[in-house]
Amino acid sequence: MKERVQKRVVFSGRVQHVGFRSSFRSRAQALGLDGWVSNLWDGRVEAVIAGPKEDVGEIIDWCRSGGIPLARVAGIEIQDEPPSPEHGFRIK
Repeated sequence: MKERVQKRVVFSGRVQHVGFRSSFRSRAQALGLDGWVSNLWDGRVEAVIAGPKEDVGEIIDWCRSGGIPLARVAGIEIQDEPPSPEHGFRIK
């Protein structure tokens, strides 16, 4: 069984009004991840991502490498969290 992890991630840069949340949700759902993604008042985007360690790492790497066409991720802050019972992935 794969190790399940949960991360709280905050993305900065050009991440609002460019389809970031929608693209992120689609990628998370394709990977079978749980959690949510939401805009913050200061122009950043926050996400809670839960699932197999490799898949959580894959979506973070995908964002770093420009996987979201119009977005430009300039910074990523990552915090480990205890896994929650949330299922599915949604936009808040």
